[in-house]
Amino acid sequence: MKAEREAELAALPLLERLKQRIIDGNAKGLIEDLDEALEQKPALDIVNEDLLAGMQVVGDLFGSGRMQLPFVLQSAEVMKAAVAHLEPHMEKTDAGGKGTLVLATVKGDVHDIGKNLVDIIVSNNGYSVVNLGIKQPVQAIIRAAEENNADAIGMSGLLVKSTMVMRDNLLELNHEGLARKYPVMLGGAALTRSYVEHDLNDLFEGEVRYAKDAFEGLRLMDSVMAVKRGVPGASLPQIRARRVPAKPASAAQANTVAAQAGGPQAGAATTTIEPPPDVRADLARPTPAGGVDVPAPPFWGSRVTKGIALADITEWLDERATFMGRWGLKGSRSDGSYDRMVREVGRPRLRMLLDKIRAENLAQFGVVHGYWPVLAEGRQLVVLDPDDTSRELTRFEFPRQQGGRRLCLADFFRDAEEAAELGPDVIAFQLVTMGQAISEATQELFEANAYREYLELHGLSVQLAEALAEMWHHRVRSELGIAEEHEDISAAIDHQTYRGCRYSFGYAACPNLEDRAKVAGLLDPSRIGVVLSEEYQLHPEQSTDAFVVHHPEASYFNAK
Repeated sequence: MKAEREAELAALPLLERLKQRIIDGNAKGLIEDLDEALEQKPALDIVNEDLLAGMQVVGDLFGSGRMQLPFVLQSAEVMKAAVAHLEPHMEKTDAGGKGTLVLATVKGDVHDIGKNLVDIIVSNNGYSVVNLGIKQPVQAIIRAAEENNADAIGMSGLLVKSTMVMRDNLLELNHEGLARKYPVMLGGAALTRSYVEHDLNDLFEGEVRYAKDAFEGLRLMDSVMAVKRGVPGASLPQIRARRVPAKPASAAQANTVAAQAGGPQAGAATTTIEPPPDVRADLARPTPAGGVDVPAPPFWGSRVTKGIALADITEWLDERATFMGRWGLKGSRSDGSYDRMVREVGRPRLRMLLDKIRAENLAQFGVVHGYWPVLAEGRQLVVLDPDDTSRELTRFEFPRQQGGRRLCLADFFRDAEEAAELGPDVIAFQLVTMGQAISEATQELFEANAYREYLELHGLSVQLAEALAEMWHHRVRSELGIAEEHEDISAAIDHQTYRGCRYSFGYAACPNLEDRAKVAGLLDPSRIGVVLSEEYQLHPEQSTDAFVVHHPEASYFNAK
């Protein structure tokens, strides 16, 4: 089959063959074809008329769901190699690109995979991209835009907090009188189109648009430059009309509707409406903790574990989350296309990358975990000194649901009265990491224009950290004596078929990221090479922390 494809490619006319090489992501024979093409036309014309035409097809195929993200990046690799070979044959004035985009992950946010994908797609479609990296303050973004004569600014971020930083950055552009000079595109998991194109657009004096993925970012750049060149009829994409929700039946529903319709996801910038004082006492505590035996931990305080085998962790790897969520391999179970993609692409690439991790010693797994006595006081959970349970070490405050059972995480632990009679409850904290080497390796791949492997190794490393967290959660359950003797790992990963629950700060039931500092104070993760930034982010990125609630009724819920 491969030989047939090569024969078909060789039979195409030269310039059509170059276009097809980009579409196929096939670099074999690329340099020879480019040298031959240079005898027929200038280098810049080859880029603009033949290679970019191939990238246009790639974008159309991806947009229609007929090309998967790893193959898009493979096409971008070939495009990058082709342009690099042609650049010495271009005049300096030719190499300026179609326009310039300044790109940054905003201050306080360490996540860069989405931003880097925008860089890859936009730059390999003829634009110049100034990629500033992570944790960039607005003044650095403005300075780069001014120094590079940028045509647009792109800001990215994964955290809910980043949506507020983006808002402040837009206000600063207003203040500096630059809003009308630089159209802005925003992207990131915590954003919604409505929040960007209505709430933020209402306060921004220029043009701001939402880019759900790299190709929408590319289309926005195309529109920006068409408007700037004065192309007749050119304009930025129209802002969609805001959907007006039906009037909510209660104040609690009003919060939910507001968050879904206008604000950032995960409840950012929403207002909690407390019940009136006369009914607050009735809602104080549903008491799910009553009558539950508290397991005895094997030790108090924290312990460090290193030297964990990669093979043990891969047993807990969520393949579906890796292939679909991280790598972008899509397909349907109904027609078998997803299973075929996993068999022919996913697992072979997974084996290759795991071999790379082993051979290059990129896995430096470490865990610090431990147990502390606790008791609940209303919505607060008080952590006690194991050596003197009359002494408080720290405390956490959790929000309470406004509807349903009106649950709060503190409800799953004994309160002071129960603790006085039966003794305090117990909580487990854990923090795991894959280490710094994997972060450095992924950055090297990005800088080497090995785009596909960069995406895949980064995604796998994040999922391996999550696999270690799930594996250690099982370890905690075992140490507490609440794990089944032979737990089904697949069922545990897919359906959480076990007693208790693992929660991480930043999610709906425990949204306060600042509480990570309290966890770090208890666990001292520097012992496994993990530090907490001023913005409460774990470094290296392939790290995750959590606390484990042993209560049989503990589960994920949204505290709204």
